[in-house]
Amino acid sequence: MSVWGKLAGAAAGLAVGGPIGALVGGVAGHYVIDRDGGKEAGGGQDQVAFTVGVIALGAKMAKADGVVTMDEVNAFKEVFKVPEGEMKNVARVFNLAKQEVSGYEAYADQLAGMFKGNRKLLEDVLDGLFHIAKADDEFDPSEEAFLASVAKRFGFTDTEFGYIKARHVVASKRNPYEVLEVEPSISNDALKVQYRKLISENHPDKLIARGVPEEFIAIATDKVAAINEAYQQIAKERGL
Repeated sequence: MSVWGKLAGAAAGLAVGGPIGALVGGVAGHYVIDRDGGKEAGGGQDQVAFTVGVIALGAKMAKADGVVTMDEVNAFKEVFKVPEGEMKNVARVFNLAKQEVSGYEAYADQLAGMFKGNRKLLEDVLDGLFHIAKADDEFDPSEEAFLASVAKRFGFTDTEFGYIKARHVVASKRNPYEVLEVEPSISNDALKVQYRKLISENHPDKLIARGVPEEFIAIATDKVAAINEAYQQIAKERGL
Protein backbone atom coordinates (compact mmCIF):
# COMPACT_ATOMS: atom_id res chain seq x y z
CA MET A 1 0.00 0.00 0.00
CA SER A 2 1.19 3.51 -0.78
CA VAL A 3 2.28 5.54 2.23
CA TRP A 4 -0.44 8.04 1.32
CA GLY A 5 -3.03 5.29 1.67
CA LYS A 6 -1.54 4.37 5.03
CA LEU A 7 -2.59 7.76 6.36
CA ALA A 8 -6.11 6.43 6.19
CA GLY A 9 -4.97 3.30 8.00
CA ALA A 10 -3.47 5.55 10.64
CA ALA A 11 -6.84 7.12 11.28
CA ALA A 12 -8.32 3.66 11.49
CA GLY A 13 -5.93 2.28 14.05
CA LEU A 14 -2.36 3.55 14.29
CA ALA A 15 -1.59 5.01 17.68
CA VAL A 16 0.62 7.84 16.46
CA GLY A 17 -0.61 10.41 18.97
CA GLY A 18 1.00 13.77 19.75
CA PRO A 19 1.19 16.67 17.30
CA ILE A 20 1.93 14.30 14.42
CA GLY A 21 -1.15 12.26 15.28
CA ALA A 22 -3.18 15.47 15.34
CA LEU A 23 -2.08 16.25 11.79
CA VAL A 24 -2.89 12.70 10.69
CA GLY A 25 -6.34 13.06 12.20
CA GLY A 26 -6.83 16.41 10.53
CA VAL A 27 -6.10 15.08 7.06
CA ALA A 28 -7.15 11.42 7.16
CA GLY A 29 -10.83 12.24 7.06
CA HIS A 30 -10.33 13.42 3.49
CA TYR A 31 -9.26 9.96 2.40
CA VAL A 32 -11.47 7.08 1.45
CA ILE A 33 -10.61 4.68 4.25
CA ASP A 34 -8.99 1.51 2.95
CA ARG A 35 -10.62 -1.30 4.91
CA ASP A 36 -7.44 -3.35 4.59
CA GLY A 37 -5.35 -0.54 6.01
CA GLY A 38 -5.48 -1.97 9.50
CA LYS A 39 -3.61 -5.05 8.35
CA GLU A 40 -0.53 -2.91 7.80
CA ALA A 41 -0.99 -0.77 10.87
CA GLY A 42 1.91 -2.27 12.81
CA GLY A 43 4.39 -1.91 9.95
CA GLY A 44 3.04 1.40 8.74
CA GLN A 45 3.28 3.55 11.84
CA ASP A 46 6.94 4.48 11.33
CA GLN A 47 6.27 5.30 7.68
CA VAL A 48 3.30 7.50 8.56
CA ALA A 49 5.23 9.27 11.32
CA PHE A 50 8.24 9.72 9.03
CA THR A 51 6.13 11.11 6.18
CA VAL A 52 4.00 13.48 8.24
CA GLY A 53 6.98 14.48 10.36
CA VAL A 54 9.04 15.49 7.30
CA ILE A 55 6.12 17.45 5.83
CA ALA A 56 5.34 19.14 9.16
CA LEU A 57 8.95 20.10 9.87
CA GLY A 58 9.29 21.20 6.25
CA ALA A 59 6.33 23.52 6.80
CA LYS A 60 7.88 24.91 9.97
CA MET A 61 11.20 25.37 8.15
CA ALA A 62 9.37 27.28 5.42
CA LYS A 63 8.41 29.82 8.07
CA ALA A 64 12.00 30.09 9.27
CA ASP A 65 12.92 32.54 6.52
CA GLY A 66 9.73 34.51 7.08
CA VAL A 67 8.28 33.70 3.67
CA VAL A 68 5.76 30.90 3.21
CA THR A 69 4.64 30.12 -0.33
CA MET A 70 3.52 27.10 -2.34
CA ASP A 71 7.11 26.74 -3.52
CA GLU A 72 7.91 24.54 -0.55
CA VAL A 73 5.00 22.23 -1.30
CA ASN A 74 6.08 22.07 -4.91
CA ALA A 75 9.63 21.35 -3.78
CA PHE A 76 8.33 18.46 -1.72
CA LYS A 77 6.48 17.17 -4.77
CA GLU A 78 9.57 17.36 -6.98
CA VAL A 79 11.96 15.83 -4.47
CA PHE A 80 9.76 12.95 -3.34
CA LYS A 81 7.84 12.25 -6.56
CA VAL A 82 4.40 12.78 -5.03
CA PRO A 83 1.65 11.58 -7.42
CA GLU A 84 -0.55 14.38 -8.75
CA GLY A 85 -3.57 12.80 -7.10
CA GLU A 86 -1.94 13.07 -3.68
CA MET A 87 -0.65 16.64 -3.91
CA LYS A 88 -3.79 18.07 -2.34
CA ASN A 89 -3.27 15.84 0.69
CA VAL A 90 0.40 16.77 1.02
CA ALA A 91 -0.59 20.44 0.77
CA ARG A 92 -3.28 19.89 3.41
CA VAL A 93 -0.78 18.42 5.91
CA PHE A 94 1.68 21.20 5.06
CA ASN A 95 -0.89 23.93 5.60
CA LEU A 96 -2.23 22.37 8.81
CA ALA A 97 1.31 22.28 10.18
CA LYS A 98 1.87 25.92 9.22
CA GLN A 99 -1.28 26.93 11.11
CA GLU A 100 -0.73 24.65 14.09
CA VAL A 101 0.22 26.63 17.18
CA SER A 102 2.72 23.96 18.28
CA GLY A 103 6.27 24.94 17.40
CA TYR A 104 8.64 22.78 15.41
CA GLU A 105 10.11 21.61 18.71
CA ALA A 106 7.01 19.52 19.43
CA TYR A 107 7.31 17.63 16.12
CA ALA A 108 11.07 17.17 16.46
CA ASP A 109 10.77 15.91 20.03
CA GLN A 110 8.00 13.47 19.10
CA LEU A 111 10.05 12.01 16.24
CA ALA A 112 13.11 11.81 18.51
CA GLY A 113 11.05 9.85 21.02
CA MET A 114 9.40 7.56 18.46
CA PHE A 115 12.67 6.74 16.68
CA LYS A 116 14.94 6.71 19.71
CA GLY A 117 16.18 3.24 18.81
CA ASN A 118 16.31 4.02 15.09
CA ARG A 119 18.97 6.71 14.86
CA LYS A 120 19.52 6.23 11.13
CA LEU A 121 15.85 6.99 10.49
CA LEU A 122 16.24 10.31 12.31
CA GLU A 123 19.16 11.00 9.99
CA ASP A 124 16.88 10.16 7.06
CA VAL A 125 14.39 12.77 8.34
CA LEU A 126 17.14 15.39 8.33
CA ASP A 127 18.17 14.35 4.83
CA GLY A 128 14.57 14.80 3.71
CA LEU A 129 14.49 18.31 5.19
CA PHE A 130 17.76 19.18 3.48
CA HIS A 131 16.25 18.07 0.18
CA ILE A 132 13.33 20.44 0.69
CA ALA A 133 15.56 23.31 1.84
CA LYS A 134 17.82 23.14 -1.22
CA ALA A 135 15.11 22.36 -3.79
CA ASP A 136 14.92 26.03 -4.82
CA ASP A 137 18.72 26.12 -5.28
CA GLU A 138 19.05 28.41 -2.26
CA PHE A 139 20.06 27.38 1.24
CA ASP A 140 19.16 30.21 3.57
CA PRO A 141 21.17 30.66 6.82
CA SER A 142 17.90 30.60 8.74
CA GLU A 143 17.16 27.18 7.23
CA GLU A 144 20.57 25.91 8.27
CA ALA A 145 20.01 27.21 11.81
CA PHE A 146 16.59 25.52 11.86
CA LEU A 147 18.05 22.19 10.73
CA ALA A 148 20.89 22.43 13.23
CA SER A 149 18.36 22.94 16.02
CA VAL A 150 16.26 19.96 14.87
CA ALA A 151 19.42 17.83 14.68
CA LYS A 152 20.30 18.76 18.26
CA ARG A 153 16.83 17.72 19.41
CA PHE A 154 17.36 14.44 17.57
CA GLY A 155 20.51 13.90 19.64
CA PHE A 156 23.13 14.61 16.97
CA THR A 157 26.33 16.42 17.87
CA ASP A 158 27.54 19.47 15.94
CA THR A 159 30.14 17.26 14.28
CA GLU A 160 27.53 14.72 13.20
CA PHE A 161 25.33 17.50 11.86
CA GLY A 162 28.33 18.75 9.89
CA TYR A 163 28.73 15.32 8.31
CA ILE A 164 25.06 15.26 7.29
CA LYS A 165 25.21 18.81 5.92
CA ALA A 166 28.37 18.01 3.93
CA ARG A 167 26.41 15.64 1.69
CA HIS A 168 24.02 18.41 0.69
CA VAL A 169 26.29 21.30 -0.20
CA VAL A 170 27.26 21.96 -3.82
CA ALA A 171 29.48 19.11 -4.97
CA SER A 172 32.39 21.40 -5.82
CA LYS A 173 32.40 22.74 -2.25
CA ARG A 174 32.10 19.43 -0.42
CA ASN A 175 34.79 18.17 1.88
CA PRO A 176 34.94 14.50 0.79
CA TYR A 177 36.24 13.38 4.18
CA GLU A 178 33.26 14.98 5.96
CA VAL A 179 30.87 13.28 3.50
CA LEU A 180 32.44 9.93 4.46
CA GLU A 181 32.44 10.91 8.16
CA VAL A 182 36.18 10.36 8.58
CA GLU A 183 39.37 12.30 9.29
CA PRO A 184 41.92 12.95 6.50
CA SER A 185 44.44 10.88 8.47
CA ILE A 186 42.42 7.68 7.97
CA SER A 187 44.29 4.75 6.42
CA ASN A 188 43.38 3.47 2.96
CA ASP A 189 42.07 0.18 4.36
CA ALA A 190 39.92 1.88 7.00
CA LEU A 191 38.64 4.31 4.36
CA LYS A 192 37.46 1.43 2.18
CA VAL A 193 35.71 -0.19 5.16
CA GLN A 194 33.91 3.07 6.02
CA TYR A 195 32.91 3.63 2.40
CA ARG A 196 31.39 0.14 2.09
CA LYS A 197 29.61 0.61 5.43
CA LEU A 198 27.98 3.88 4.31
CA ILE A 199 26.95 2.43 0.95
CA SER A 200 25.37 -0.56 2.71
CA GLU A 201 23.54 1.58 5.29
CA ASN A 202 22.06 3.80 2.61
CA HIS A 203 20.98 1.16 0.11
CA PRO A 204 17.29 1.75 -0.71
CA ASP A 205 16.33 -1.64 0.75
CA LYS A 206 17.93 -0.67 4.07
CA LEU A 207 16.00 2.61 4.19
CA ILE A 208 12.71 0.83 3.53
CA ALA A 209 13.52 -1.76 6.21
CA ARG A 210 14.00 0.95 8.84
CA GLY A 211 10.78 2.79 7.99
CA VAL A 212 11.40 5.11 5.04
CA PRO A 213 8.51 4.78 2.55
CA GLU A 214 9.32 3.72 -1.00
CA GLU A 215 8.12 7.11 -2.22
CA PHE A 216 11.10 8.74 -0.49
CA ILE A 217 13.91 6.77 -2.07
CA ALA A 218 15.23 9.96 -3.69
CA ILE A 219 16.85 10.42 -0.28
CA ALA A 220 18.92 7.25 -0.71
CA THR A 221 19.74 7.88 -4.36
CA ASP A 222 21.21 11.34 -3.74
CA LYS A 223 23.01 10.26 -0.57
CA VAL A 224 24.67 7.28 -2.25
CA ALA A 225 25.70 9.50 -5.17
CA ALA A 226 27.39 11.97 -2.77
CA ILE A 227 29.16 9.12 -0.95
CA ASN A 228 30.40 7.61 -4.23
CA GLU A 229 31.65 10.98 -5.50
CA ALA A 230 33.49 11.66 -2.24
CA TYR A 231 35.18 8.26 -2.21
CA GLN A 232 36.18 8.52 -5.87
CA GLN A 233 37.70 11.95 -5.24
CA ILE A 234 39.79 10.71 -2.32
CA ALA A 235 40.73 7.49 -4.15
CA LYS A 236 41.96 9.52 -7.11
CA GLU A 237 44.02 11.78 -4.85
CA ARG A 238 45.54 8.75 -3.10
CA GLY A 239 46.05 6.74 -6.27
CA LEU A 240 43.85 3.87 -5.08
